[in-house]
Amino acid sequence: MSAGALNRRLSPITEERAGEICECVLDIVAALFNVSGRELRETGRSSTSVTRVRQIGMYAAHVVLGLNMTEVGRGFGRDRTTVQYACHIIEDMRDDEEFDRVVLMAERITAAAFRNMEVL
Repeated sequence: MSAGALNRRLSPITEERAGEICECVLDIVAALFNVSGRELRETGRSSTSVTRVRQIGMYAAHVVLGLNMTEVGRGFGRDRTTVQYACHIIEDMRDDEEFDRVVLMAERITAAAFRNMEVL
């Protein structure tokens, strides 16, 4: 378990703060992948490309920032099980080197954006 994940378990954040963090992550992936933030925030089904960007954002919020899946789900307007599915899909797709580079870039940018902020 990473130190961030350990700290996360010891210092829960408010639902409002988790929502603000997810909003920032949505803005980051929208800009990074040139996708409309409005489209990423829409409820219901989206095109595969929009869905994939949202899944990368969920994955980064969970893995990089240590938010639990319930917090990520609320922040992204989705269910916890949707976040779980997204994380599994992204992890499986990382076997592809090019896709892995894209996800790594999103992880690094997300980490850099929150580096000087108390997320956990």
